[in-house]
Amino acid sequence: MKIYLDVCAIQRPLDTFDQIRIVLEAEAVLGILSLFERGILELLSSDALVFETEQNPFPLRREHARAVLSKAREHLSLSPEVIQRAKQLTNLGLQPLDALHLGLAETGKADYFCPCDDRLLRKSKQIELQVKVVSPVELIQEIEK
Repeated sequence: MKIYLDVCAIQRPLDTFDQIRIVLEAEAVLGILSLFERGILELLSSDALVFETEQNPFPLRREHARAVLSKAREHLSLSPEVIQRAKQLTNLGLQPLDALHLGLAETGKADYFCPCDDRLLRKSKQIELQVKVVSPVELIQEIEK
């Protein structure tokens, strides 16, 4: 099963645990990462994930994301098709970087795209996509079915 985590999900275990939701999502992400390490799930990386990671001003967060992405078996590159799809998704109301991530996840035939962003989760439910978009907690629930 191929999983495309967005950078917010990758970073969730490093967030401040001041809300129960953050604690639950952090634990879910740690569980997902352990499933990658055990070969049960396949992590996808991409040019957009690397770009967003390198923009982070916090060295610890950059290193954490790099370490997670280094476990990916497949790296997805930007292509004219991905850029065209991202433009379509942007026209449907997604933020440009979110649209790129989704376009890459679709191109890489990800089974799940996993963000922590409520707005992105809500918006993606209104768009016909070739990948299922779920939060980290929802992903754990899907995997355990």
